[in-house]
Amino acid sequence: MRRVIRHALAALLLCGAAGAYAGAQQYEPLSASVQAALHEAVSDSRPPVSSFKSPLEATDWLSAMSDRLARRIKNRDYRLDLLRSIHYEATRAGLDPQLVLGLIQVESGFRKYAVSSAGARGYMQVMPFWVKLLGRPQDSLFDLRTNLRYGCTILRHYLDIEKGDLYRALGRYNGSLGKPDYPNMVRAAWQQQWQFQTPLPVARSGR
Repeated sequence: MRRVIRHALAALLLCGAAGAYAGAQQYEPLSASVQAALHEAVSDSRPPVSSFKSPLEATDWLSAMSDRLARRIKNRDYRLDLLRSIHYEATRAGLDPQLVLGLIQVESGFRKYAVSSAGARGYMQVMPFWVKLLGRPQDSLFDLRTNLRYGCTILRHYLDIEKGDLYRALGRYNGSLGKPDYPNMVRAAWQQQWQFQTPLPVARSGR
């Protein structure tokens, strides 16, 4: 498995992660109940709250991720806003924020206005049919939070369909179900470039 991940990471670096592996979710009819649930998920307009367990966790995570993302996004304030939004939307959908960072790296190379050959848009390369399917034609998939909300909701939907099988869920997300390249690329980016461990507390020396 480590060899597979190393090969996938090498391919990712060679391609520059600039959307070379961006695909397209495939349109599939949804039951009325699923359609309603997804509509509610993307329509939730509650004011954003912190998705971090503590201010210290927020500081540690944002600092680590911001340093890694600085080469791709120069503006620090925008970079931190993007990272807070990714953490919030991923956590809200029950996803690992670092997984979502890996997916964005592979899908769009962190380009807000990326458009694939199939027409997928934005950071998470969401296909336009979703805004119509979920009854929200006014939504812009180039809006930072809208794109992340849709992308995380869609990936969560595919994980539920596949009963937690991330390999197959990623294949559905990319429109390449059954092919290993895309899931391996996302997994390589996630594990090799975006993993995060909470720093251990510094022990105080006694007297």
